Amino acid sequence: MKNLLKFILRIHFLLLFVIIEVLSVSILVNNNNYHRISYLNFTSNISGEIYERINNFRLYLSLKNENDMLIEENSRLNNILQTAYRSDDIFFRSVNDSINKQKYYYTSARVINNSINKQHNFITLNKGSNDGIREEMAVVSKDGVVGIVKAVSKNYSTVISVINKDLRISARHKKSGYFGSAYWNGEKYNKAVLSDIPLHAQINIGDTIVTSGYSSIFPGELPIGYIASYNKKGGSFYEIEINLSVDFKKINVINVIDNVMKEEKIMLENEISNKQND
Repeated sequence: MKNLLKFILRIHFLLLFVIIEVLSVSILVNNNNYHRISYLNFTSNISGEIYERINNFRLYLSLKNENDMLIEENSRLNNILQTAYRSDDIFFRSVNDSINKQKYYYTSARVINNSINKQHNFITLNKGSNDGIREEMAVVSKDGVVGIVKAVSKNYSTVISVINKDLRISARHKKSGYFGSAYWNGEKYNKAVLSDIPLHAQINIGDTIVTSGYSSIFPGELPIGYIASYNKKGGSFYEIEINLSVDFKKINVINVIDNVMKEEKIMLENEISNKQND
């Protein structure tokens, strides 16, 4: 014990320097969006390889469950194909220019790391820029909205999760059509809040909340959650608690969605905005 104390006293200036450096970098990253993104880009490739090795081991242990899920999925797809033959216009239509005809392009990926117990939760995927993944792409699972791609390296990408206090999603009460903003309040990992729905909207427990389709990131009608409770906030709007449709403790395989007409939409909206400001 005495030798340990002597050793610490001998290098205490070095230890103090390291502690100050770590605190300085932490403060810089947490309070500056540019440096936060740069840090995520730098660490995603290194941490991604570690997470992928751990995830591969977990997958090996859960191959039986994966095979059962694939069998069920194949059965479901076969059932869909049986009805597809009756609808040539939907499933077998020939499109010469698929880029201009298809608004969204889906790419599958696997979750190799995921946090749910922080105020700012992120997900790491096993695909990156080499696979066509870019920042600000939508991420969804078979159950609904998962998040938005935040940082990308060559082989990995980091997703800002729905259960991250920095993320807000344009959402709509499906039954009434009224839209508002869905966000996480930092409390339960399976619940979120929907704001700005007017009091004259007819809402009920269990009603579905979906994406509005107004953003250039998410397609419309994607499930976000279901109304768990609601109360009046101020004099004009409800504050609605929703049960998230995605179980963030169980997500494994997801889809990354690219809006191929995103740039055109943003350019047009910016042009109109600039004209109004002139």
